[in-house]
Amino acid sequence: VQLQASGGGLVQAGGSLRLSCEASGRTFSSVGVGWFRQVPGKEREFVAAISWSGGVIYYSDSVKGRFTISRDNAKNTVSLQMNSLKPEDTADYYCAARGTGLAYIYWGQGTLVTVSS
Repeated sequence: VQLQASGGGLVQAGGSLRLSCEASGRTFSSVGVGWFRQVPGKEREFVAAISWSGGVIYYSDSVKGRFTISRDNAKNTVSLQMNSLKPEDTADYYCAARGTGLAYIYWGQGTLVTVSS
């Protein structure tokens, strides 16, 4: 599975962005996908995850109620709708896919989100 994240950019606090993760590979629709973020000098942080069917979704407490993860298996994409953005949401955002187990073993390159105050 190869992943390509896009949609990052500069936005004012309170604004919205929609990130997309496009995947290639036959198995994408059968694995869970997550979004993570990382600020330089800090550890990578979990943001949201969605099961292969879309029926199970998790969010970190820091984004719950503001971010929405979704997927379209027909288009091999997973999206992250980010609303009410805060300066502390500024980070490189990565999408990742699980392998046959629970570990995220496929990673895309990051897309930078910058939220100005």
